[in-house]
Amino acid sequence: MSDDETKLTRTKRQWADQGKFLTGRIARPETDRLPPGQHLVRDWPVLDLGQQPVIRPESWRLDVKGGAENPVSLGWTDFLALPQSHKLTDIHCVTTWSRYDNRWEGVATRDLLDLVMPRPEAHFVMLTSYDGYTTNLPLADFAAEDAILATHWEGRPLSVEHGGPMRLVVPHLYFWKSAKWLTRIDFLPGDQAGFWERNGYHMRGDPWAEERYSAD
Repeated sequence: MSDDETKLTRTKRQWADQGKFLTGRIARPETDRLPPGQHLVRDWPVLDLGQQPVIRPESWRLDVKGGAENPVSLGWTDFLALPQSHKLTDIHCVTTWSRYDNRWEGVATRDLLDLVMPRPEAHFVMLTSYDGYTTNLPLADFAAEDAILATHWEGRPLSVEHGGPMRLVVPHLYFWKSAKWLTRIDFLPGDQAGFWERNGYHMRGDPWAEERYSAD
């Protein structure tokens, strides 16, 4: 076993011991599949801050910096060279719509974590998008088994309006946590509020607990 493999195995064991990673797929019975206060839609509504940045592949970058053992700055070709995954998940928006059985392709967040190796003191993630949007996550939620840095939806490249060329998808939280047009990821020792969290939204956003607003 190489030194890198030894270090990776040791760090994964630490993550497991600390409970940083959710274990197993988040499975719910069919009767509990739709969170309270939600209604199903067949289309995919578009919500953003009023601007939709157009990013050319040759200028796209993903920087993973603070709190990582191996910080990286990935171009589009570099990102596509990472292990590719397929996920089938539901999504739930805080504006009360949900959509079942979305097919995603991209890089599983766990594979990115294997590459950059968050430091032991890292417990939270701050996400920054090309339009200036920010949102925060516990590292355990970012590392969920079905979380993915998605480049495709339903077999097609993500459209600009839905966050293309790449967005985060964290299916078990309200969808404002799944940042569109993602360009930077920082690992932090403590939780910090992002854009909507500073404007009254809940710091975590669990749909089944109806964590919509800061008072919930």
